[in-house]
Amino acid sequence: MSSLADFFDLELAAELLAMPFVQQALLAAAALGLVSGAVAPLVVARKMAFAVHGTAELAFTGAAAALLLGFSVGVGSLAGAVVAALLLGVLGNKDSERDSVIGAVLAFGLGVGVLLLWMNPERTGNKFSILVGQIVGVDTADVVLLVGSAAVVLAVLAVVYRPLLFASIDPDVATARGVPMRLLTPLFSVLVGVTTALGVSIVGALLVLALMVTPGAAAARITASPLKATLFAVLFAEVAVLGGILLSLAPGVPVSAFVTAISFAIYLACRAVGSWRLKHQSRTVSENAPQLTTG
Repeated sequence: MSSLADFFDLELAAELLAMPFVQQALLAAAALGLVSGAVAPLVVARKMAFAVHGTAELAFTGAAAALLLGFSVGVGSLAGAVVAALLLGVLGNKDSERDSVIGAVLAFGLGVGVLLLWMNPERTGNKFSILVGQIVGVDTADVVLLVGSAAVVLAVLAVVYRPLLFASIDPDVATARGVPMRLLTPLFSVLVGVTTALGVSIVGALLVLALMVTPGAAAARITASPLKATLFAVLFAEVAVLGGILLSLAPGVPVSAFVTAISFAIYLACRAVGSWRLKHQSRTVSENAPQLTTG
């Protein structure tokens, strides 16, 4: 068990920073922060937080299957997340059905994942890392997969960003203007699925919401500009994931504990700033109202 002094052991943290596996984890985390921050505001705008959770459960199932069969956990989680995204995108097209579809897929994925872990009684540490993340499990192949997948997601997102943003803000008007909603909905679900799967190796399937949703929710509290929200979300995600890894080095605590704590602290700070700005604007309007009436 780590003592309080371990959290401030800068010498040990510096030694660990010089190790290749930590440097690889930081590189993978930087790529993850970039892509999750870019996707997060759209996830929030499209009210897909529950969908992210459901996708993470299928990513967990894919990772558990990969662990049982003896191949890359990253590839397995990616395959599971893409399958989940396609199911949610195809079956949950109607708003009235979306939550029920997500609930069904989530329960199915979690149940199958638990069964697959039970069938593989060995590698207890790997089982735990699927759920809560583990930086020591990030090797060169995982970094290449993560960075390559992140680049693909960002490239596709750059192409479809404007119609996707339009469809996220006002889907009815977007449909009337000829935006291909039937194409964009499953496509964005796949992008979310891939991004969610990338987060499994760093923060785990249970806590990936800390990077996929919280940065976007925090950014929405301090700005209404889509561009600024995306920039803020990327910044918040990077601070959370990189800061979480750095803080976890000396005590040896699972990185997800720090990532979620930092992400939630940023959200609370942004919520406080947003509330203060709203009150300040309301007070300014109230003070100017009598002057406008008199004039």
